[in-house]
Amino acid sequence: MELASYNGYSVWGHAILQQEGVLQPERYAASGTITRNNKLVEASGVLGYFDTEEQAQHAGLDWARAWVDSHG
Repeated sequence: MELASYNGYSVWGHAILQQEGVLQPERYAASGTITRNNKLVEASGVLGYFDTEEQAQHAGLDWARAWVDSHG
């Protein structure tokens, strides 16, 4: 999980490990969360699947920043 402050909100990027099969490489599902004053504002569903935890976290952060930009 990666946290950043953005325009008065706390935005989170999440990477959820997906283990669908023993012989398949690890993949990470991305999601994002937005909070303000420690209260949930919005959360995404699964945004996509990525090869690395970092890529998934960045996708979640990008989604959260875009949400703030379009609702601020």
